[in-house]
Amino acid sequence: MVDLSVDYLGMTLRSPLMASASPMTSNVESLMRLEDAGCAAVVLPSLFEEEIEHYSREVDRILSTGADIHGEAHSYFPDVYDYDTGPDRYLRLVEAAKGALSIPVIANMNGMTTGWWTEFAVRLEDAGADAVELNEYVVAADPTINGFEVEERYLDLVREIDATISIPFAVKIGPFFSSFANMAQQLVDAGADGLVLFNRFFQPDIDLDTLSVEPHLVLSDSEELRLPLRWIALLRRNIDASLAATSGVHTPDDVLKALLAGADVTMMASALLKRGPGHIRFLEVEIVRWMEAHEYPSVRLLQGSMCADAAADASAYERANYLQTLRSYSSDSI
Repeated sequence: MVDLSVDYLGMTLRSPLMASASPMTSNVESLMRLEDAGCAAVVLPSLFEEEIEHYSREVDRILSTGADIHGEAHSYFPDVYDYDTGPDRYLRLVEAAKGALSIPVIANMNGMTTGWWTEFAVRLEDAGADAVELNEYVVAADPTINGFEVEERYLDLVREIDATISIPFAVKIGPFFSSFANMAQQLVDAGADGLVLFNRFFQPDIDLDTLSVEPHLVLSDSEELRLPLRWIALLRRNIDASLAATSGVHTPDDVLKALLAGADVTMMASALLKRGPGHIRFLEVEIVRWMEAHEYPSVRLLQGSMCADAAADASAYERANYLQTLRSYSSDSI
């Protein structure tokens, strides 16, 4: 029998197949279907910084409503559900998921501002989350803020979370740093137990009829795996933390390539939205078939066997044999 078990954030998972944050993980019923299909762990949808900010404003507004009205007037008091906004619903989802599932449940926090994050990180831990994924999503569009300041914002948030909770946490980030390898090391040094590579920054579009800027969501495909594949292979032997591959994980080949490069787990959202929870079962069957054919008794044995340090040509990961790639394309296309 092939051993598919892996370690991630200090937890032992039955396989490297995880569901990342998406509408697929937003309710208990679909979470149970994911577990039944063989999903090793789930990342719940994001709790956004904007939701927490809205929650704080609403609580202040509700508590100050009628502050100057006579104390015997009770009918104006707003119902508690008027300010039962995102954070409390999210905590109930964490509790319900933990009650219904036997696999690890990872909460997801999306934002970039320190302060109130610590309070909700503690509440997520108290609700039963096995780990937290800190989704640091920021587009550095202010030309007055330099790269060092941007990086410090990331690191300050990681340090703050690390000092607040006792459960493990991973940081999900984008690749847009001047020295990504150094930034990855700094995040781990600041307390991150793992890195999730990479965050997808959704790109807006312009509607030519309404002359308005429109959100534009495009699901990923396997081509997007190449960037996380490259960086996981470069980081694997130098970073003492869990590495998760996300963005572009769709097929059995995608999963195997990520593992060979050095990923501890692979996370899927678009693939599950396109094909449903049963896709996990298909992936597992095909991965086992490949491993048996290539005489790998366990996932742990193949993990990182083709990372940059182990590859015959490490430059293929660094400069990607730039000149050779161009020449081969030119000769093939003539």
